[in-house]
Amino acid sequence: MYYKGVYHFFYQHNPYGPLWGNMSWGHAISHDLINWVHLDIALVPNEHYDINGCFSGSATILPNGEPAILYTGVDAKLHQVQNLAFPKNISDPLLKEWVKWPLNPILSPPDEIDPSFYRDPSTGWMGADGEWRVVIGSRIDHQGAAILYKSKDFRSWNRSLSPFPLSNITTFWECPEFYPVISNGKSGLDTSVISVQGKDIKHVLKASFNDQDYYILGKYDPESDRYDVYADFMKSKEWLQYDYGKFYASKSFYDGEKKRRILWSWVSESDTAPDAIEKGWSGLQTIPRSIWLSKNEDQLVQWPVKELEKLRTRKVHFKNKRLKGRSMIEISGITASQADVEITFRVSNLKHAEVLSAEVVDPQILCTQKNATTDGKFGPFGLLVLASKNLTEHTAVFFRVFRIANSFRVLMCADPSRSSLKPFIDKPIYGAFLALDPRYAKISLRTLIDHSIVESFGGEGLACITSRVYPVLAVGEQAHLYAFNNGTKSLSISSLSAWSMKKAQIV
Repeated sequence: MYYKGVYHFFYQHNPYGPLWGNMSWGHAISHDLINWVHLDIALVPNEHYDINGCFSGSATILPNGEPAILYTGVDAKLHQVQNLAFPKNISDPLLKEWVKWPLNPILSPPDEIDPSFYRDPSTGWMGADGEWRVVIGSRIDHQGAAILYKSKDFRSWNRSLSPFPLSNITTFWECPEFYPVISNGKSGLDTSVISVQGKDIKHVLKASFNDQDYYILGKYDPESDRYDVYADFMKSKEWLQYDYGKFYASKSFYDGEKKRRILWSWVSESDTAPDAIEKGWSGLQTIPRSIWLSKNEDQLVQWPVKELEKLRTRKVHFKNKRLKGRSMIEISGITASQADVEITFRVSNLKHAEVLSAEVVDPQILCTQKNATTDGKFGPFGLLVLASKNLTEHTAVFFRVFRIANSFRVLMCADPSRSSLKPFIDKPIYGAFLALDPRYAKISLRTLIDHSIVESFGGEGLACITSRVYPVLAVGEQAHLYAFNNGTKSLSISSLSAWSMKKAQIV
């Protein structure tokens, strides 16, 4: 949350080691979302209602300006219950100390809800009637669900009679979110905004399940709490994803200072528990992303926050370079292990593109079948990041262009299958389709490279893929960066800009 000029980040944390356990709320602060200072732990499991863990939750700024934390505690019976906490001193912009509400727990699982599946309350929003709403992740009749609650004072809550949609393709929802997005612009909205003059508003319902973060767009009626979605909740292909890679349990908040919505996500490890113990830490957050509604109003767009550019140092730039089929060029002059790269490709004569036989194809399966080393016509082309000199190790982020009848589809893939010689590493290949027409739009890629994490944004944020990689050769100054084209057709690099990145200050 943003409070009195300070960004606050609360996170699930084990104070006693790098593996899961002793769930507490870590706390860090920043003035720019990039450089951070760790403060003392905000919440520890020391009461009967959270003695087995202070699980996830959310912060809400109340009308008097006071922040409130609503979080899940695991009690002595291993039941999940909802609790409140408030700052000890609201005049302290650092909010160093928090006090748990003496009447906790404020919510216990309803009789028909398994008490092990009742967690992660959302940020609250105020309806037209002046009452607060939150949703809690759960399951009802073995279906993923977000249970809606209402309150007049944010302390005493009742379950709403207006149910949110269920989904029988999932069995449980974690970390649900519900927030508005506005048409025709990148500005964010406070979670309680329900109308803006002259603008259309849609609402995002997001849920975490099956190791991914999914969302759906719909129209929310604040009078009845009815939520009508624009797609079929019961069909998995209708769900969109924030990120098609390693990205889970994300959380967004409204930044009132810069009038934007910021999205962050937990990115877990892909190596082993002994590796975590050896390095002394496990798990990280993505670079904060601004998030808004696309021009077509049919999906969300994400882009790294502007503040990240403060870390850019040495720059390499060129324009209009031909990249022949089955060729690559090294992008030298920057620190390839810690870099920010923006590249734009232009393709022509697409009538020769490969034909995609079926309209409904799983992009992850397609990327696995046609990986970075499988040549095609237009693609694979993109970047080889964290590459060793002889390419024994490398991670490929790339595109392919396919033809379907009279239209074209652009596939974006991240292939870490050759990212490391280290054993026991999970190296899934990820994929997504970009909602753009390559006849009229250039194909762009921005990739953030930071030693063991690669975050990629295709089509100016229309699709995002995050990967964890663990090279043993392509580390530090031994890492290389290449633009490549393994397709048979030539293409042009319209523009490339790449920067070495300074370290953020984290103390």
